[in-house]
Amino acid sequence: MDRAQFTSADFSCVPHDISAELPERLLHRDVLRGSVAGDNAFSEVRNHLVRVVDLPSRVLSVTIGGLEVGQTTRRHRHNYETVIYVLEGRGVSLIGEREVHWQSGDAFYVPPWAWHNHRNNGSGPATYIACENAPLLQNLGVAVREEA
Repeated sequence: MDRAQFTSADFSCVPHDISAELPERLLHRDVLRGSVAGDNAFSEVRNHLVRVVDLPSRVLSVTIGGLEVGQTTRRHRHNYETVIYVLEGRGVSLIGEREVHWQSGDAFYVPPWAWHNHRNNGSGPATYIACENAPLLQNLGVAVREEA
């Protein structure tokens, strides 16, 4: 990826106005049924369904996650923040040493670098939306992720 590199010497070059950049693609249709390249491999590594919302945001990422009854994600951590909104189901997340019990309609926060995993302890599937600032840190060259 070709990106401009700026240093502190470029501070005076910050423009005084901006114009909207409208990328060609503003819509990702049928996210759950139409996986993008890498979704299946990432789902396998993560041990649960993950569908990436493929839009050109350079700051935020959005994924749709799914857990079958009794399914647990792998324990992992990353230096980007995550906000999760539960669409359906119920479960529990171990964030650090704290258990966070969640259900449909709840939202919860996973702070940077906290070990965490999620488990569906309900009687039906659990589906959630995860929003993260991973692209921002990736673009800065400082994103880190670790699996237990």
